[in-house]
Amino acid sequence: MAQAVVVDGVTKTFKLANHKTMKKLVVNAAKRRPLSRSFTALEDVSFTLDQGESIGLMGLNGSGKSTLLKLISGVMSPDFGQVLTRGRIAGLIEVGAGFHPDLTGRENIYLNGAILGMSETEIDNKFDLILGFSEMEKFLDSEVRHYSSGQFMRLAFAVAVHTDCDIFLIDEVLAVGDQPFRKKCMKRILELKAEGRTMVFVSHNAKQVLRICERGLVLDAGRVVFEGSAADAVKTIKYDITDEDED
Repeated sequence: MAQAVVVDGVTKTFKLANHKTMKKLVVNAAKRRPLSRSFTALEDVSFTLDQGESIGLMGLNGSGKSTLLKLISGVMSPDFGQVLTRGRIAGLIEVGAGFHPDLTGRENIYLNGAILGMSETEIDNKFDLILGFSEMEKFLDSEVRHYSSGQFMRLAFAVAVHTDCDIFLIDEVLAVGDQPFRKKCMKRILELKAEGRTMVFVSHNAKQVLRICERGLVLDAGRVVFEGSAADAVKTIKYDITDEDED
């Protein structure tokens, strides 16, 4: 089977400022203190994903999951190593990403769809499906700057799941919004999975990971500490499933 995602020896480092105010910057410069420090978000990360496979990226906050997702999406480039993908990529990496606050929900459907690689004709043909899924009819012509995070997610998710993508990336999207809509999102994700889409799923919810993913990758301080079945990955990270939403 052809590989959909190849992550090969990827390392990503960020520069963090050692000052929060202009005064602190001047003091540090006068005393010749370092003005920034390096933070390695990912170090020598490698894995492959075949077409149609689903993998859950797991780990504590700050372990590098979202950074890895951004590298796969092409939003960022690695400092070392390479990321190769096959096919169109879509999904949700950050709630509200790709939305312009001064545009209406209607206008942002077209903007976000274009960012995800859809033509205007494609968006026209799927507009009613997107709007119906989002349940945002009443707010369609309001500027999205007035949307809550849950409303952002509804519209962004609705656009993403109606693209004809080959690889679907999901970052904690099911942690936002009300329970009925989260269930609706889960149902749609499982439909996409059944259609053979490749999926990379970031979540702290063990039940969701186990429902969606065959494989799991556990990150700790930017390094891979486990790769194997989703069930074993959940045990490795010791995710709690006792208080999660019933589906």
